[in-house]
Amino acid sequence: MPYRNFKFRLLWDGSYVAGVSKCSALTRSTPVIAHRAGGDPTTPRRMPGPSAHEAITLERGVTYDVGFEQWANKVWDYHTVTVDDQQSVSLKDFRKDLTLEVYNDAGQKVIAYTIHRCWPSEFIALPETDANGAAVAIQMLKLENEGWERDASVAEPDEPSFTPPGG
Repeated sequence: MPYRNFKFRLLWDGSYVAGVSKCSALTRSTPVIAHRAGGDPTTPRRMPGPSAHEAITLERGVTYDVGFEQWANKVWDYHTVTVDDQQSVSLKDFRKDLTLEVYNDAGQKVIAYTIHRCWPSEFIALPETDANGAAVAIQMLKLENEGWERDASVAEPDEPSFTPPGG
């Protein structure tokens, strides 16, 4: 049975990230390089070029949790640059490895991916506000990454069974 796309959790720095409601797709693309040597037939040979991993976008409702903002500030911090006249990037720890976990309907972890060397390239702290609206305010964090891989240690669990009361 296919898994649903709304049962997931995101882990960084050893803790689950609060309130993430959306995570974009894990996407890798490899361009085609066409090559034809002199004397070859008119049809070029095709080979894979360098692969690239697309940025990942995380969304969550605006809360008092400052996790997204603190990480984004490690890449560029207004206070550090303008007041302390120091560096603008925390080179030691602005990159993180993330784990994206997918769960089945019974709440069992069924798939996990490790996303390597992520860093925030875009951060929306507070979206457009509208006094006439009734929507939830959503923060967004766009993460560049250097690839991802499936965690092979996560095995397919046995599907649970239960007997309803009085059954």
